[in-house]
Amino acid sequence: MRLGMAGGEMRRLRSILGGSAGNLVEWFDWYAYAAFALYFAPAFFPDGDDTAQLLSAAAVFAVGFFARPVGAWLMGLYADRRGRRAALTLSVGLMCLGSLIIGLTPGHATIGVAAPAILVAARVLQGLSVGGEYGASATYLSEMAGQERRGFWSSFQYVTLIMGQLLALALLILLQGVLTTAELEAWGWRVPFFVGGALAVVVFWLRRGLEETPSYAAAAGGERARTMWLFLRHPRETAVVVGLTAGGTLAFYTYTTYMQKFLANTSGFTRDQATLITAGALFVFMLLQPVVGALSDRIGRRPVMIAFGVGGVLLTWPIMTTLAGTREAWPAFLLVMTALVVVSGYTAVNAVVKAELFPTEIRALGVALPYAVANALFGGTAEYVALWFKSVGRESWFYGYVTAMIGVSLLVYVFMRDTRKHSRILED
Repeated sequence: MRLGMAGGEMRRLRSILGGSAGNLVEWFDWYAYAAFALYFAPAFFPDGDDTAQLLSAAAVFAVGFFARPVGAWLMGLYADRRGRRAALTLSVGLMCLGSLIIGLTPGHATIGVAAPAILVAARVLQGLSVGGEYGASATYLSEMAGQERRGFWSSFQYVTLIMGQLLALALLILLQGVLTTAELEAWGWRVPFFVGGALAVVVFWLRRGLEETPSYAAAAGGERARTMWLFLRHPRETAVVVGLTAGGTLAFYTYTTYMQKFLANTSGFTRDQATLITAGALFVFMLLQPVVGALSDRIGRRPVMIAFGVGGVLLTWPIMTTLAGTREAWPAFLLVMTALVVVSGYTAVNAVVKAELFPTEIRALGVALPYAVANALFGGTAEYVALWFKSVGRESWFYGYVTAMIGVSLLVYVFMRDTRKHSRILED
């Protein structure tokens, strides 16, 4: 009996690690765009000053986010109808294609306006991929994790998500060390997209060998998921996902992808310094995810999210205001790290909370679609909104916007049920 239980746990661990590895590569490819935007923005958008070029690159970043709800819808239905494994395999294939297109596209000086047009098309492909990846991987990890440690194991979605971002930054730091700025702007920025495309091919084959989840296997042969079920049968759960995501995703993208630009464009750090500060904070942030996930297994998901909401409302304005005037690296690192400790109350548990809200037959779509809509509206536009406020001389208004949206999500956390006690994931 013990050998059988041990074998089951090993299979579960292999499945979780396999799903997480694919998630890492997906997010490496996605974040490579944000990490290297400082260098490739002039190649695609040659007109204007630094802020104008970054604003154009951020607009394309946002376009990718607006493709995510479509990807979430299509891939969510696919995962609920054909299985979690099939959806995970398809999503990484789309990401590979998008990365290779970006890496191969000539700049504006060579093909004119076709360059940014192709960039937009590639980001749409990546948006479709990531839109499907989030729901499929959140559902897969949550269903493969046992009840007692579901928060802990599900937190590895954000461990690998952050690790993907961190690896993109690590590659940037490496290239900054071996290439000149001129070389990075000329061709070095293409390297991560080729690396990401190659890794995605490896993960494509890895994911084809993953086991299907017990929840999906038990529901196979039942009713096929339909989009309208989400709104007709689960309107409250759908609204909860949108509400709990809005402030959390805005805070996450403010202190991760946008922070590198903020430190360089507002605080006055060099590009290299901004990258190192961001990478150091992200590394600690990554290590925090399983700790907070395990904490949610003990005290519940809701108290953890409330802690994020309260901390975000109280600290966002003072942290951003102080960072804007900080010129020393260590104080900047500590301020960013403080913000990310608070944000961990959202990132470590949000995926499992969403999965626990829905029954098996609609779970992947329920996790993916309302999340993707909220993420597109608030997460994907974070950089653009921040840079727009800066361009009109009202940068501090962005701090108030982030604070207000975290406050909206805090209200959702206060009034929702704790999904650890009321989970709809019934199979272990």
